[in-house]
Parts: sequence; C-alpha cells; structure tokens
Amino acid sequence: MTVRTLEKTKWRGYFDRMAKALVGKRAEIEVASLELGDQIEAEWVALLGITYDPKNDVLEIALDGLDHLVPKPRQVYVDEGLAGLDSFEVIDYAGVRHIVRLREPLMLPAPLTAGC
Repeated sequence: MTVRTLEKTKWRGYFDRMAKALVGKRAEIEVASLELGDQIEAEWVALLGITYDPKNDVLEIALDGLDHLVPKPRQVYVDEGLAGLDSFEVIDYAGVRHIVRLREPLMLPAPLTAGC
C-alpha cells in the first residue's frame, strides 16, 4: 500500500477516473474530529460515484441512498494497493477528517436450481 498526497489541481481528474473504476464497490465513511469524535456515516454501502467540483469547492461521494459532501476540502490522501484505490482521506476547512474505505462486494454462491 502506498499513501500519497494528491495536489488540489489533480483532484477533479483523479476522482473522475476513479469513479468509473470504483462503481459497484462498497464504501464505509468515517467522519472524525475533536468535536464529533469518530462516527460511521455509512457502513459498506454501494458506491455510485465520486466527484470534485472546483467551482463550488466541494467533494461529493455518492452512495446508494446517501450523498456525502465534503465542503471546502483542504487535503486529500489516497491509499493505493495492487488492486487500485483502497481508501482515501479528505480533510475539510474545519479540520474534520472524512475517511472512505473501499472493498469489493461480497460474492455469494449461485443459488441451487430445482432438481439438483
């Protein structure tokens, strides 16, 4: 695993590329700050997309049934493994950490057919 800092000028392109590769993965979002403590906002929900809007200075993480917005992000750290993006952390203007962990969906065995 390699953790690296993304430059702000690369956020939009990076997340646009990653969004396509990550569709269907499951995501867990943890929000952490001194005021809030650590709170899980989403627990292994299907990821629909990630985008950074430089005009409004907001990072949007779209999950099935939830839109997580990070206003005025200041730093982005990505953790990439052999299979691609494993997790990323975004620190917003107030110092709140938004930690997104990713994993493949659980693959269940095929159902048995009648007569077997």
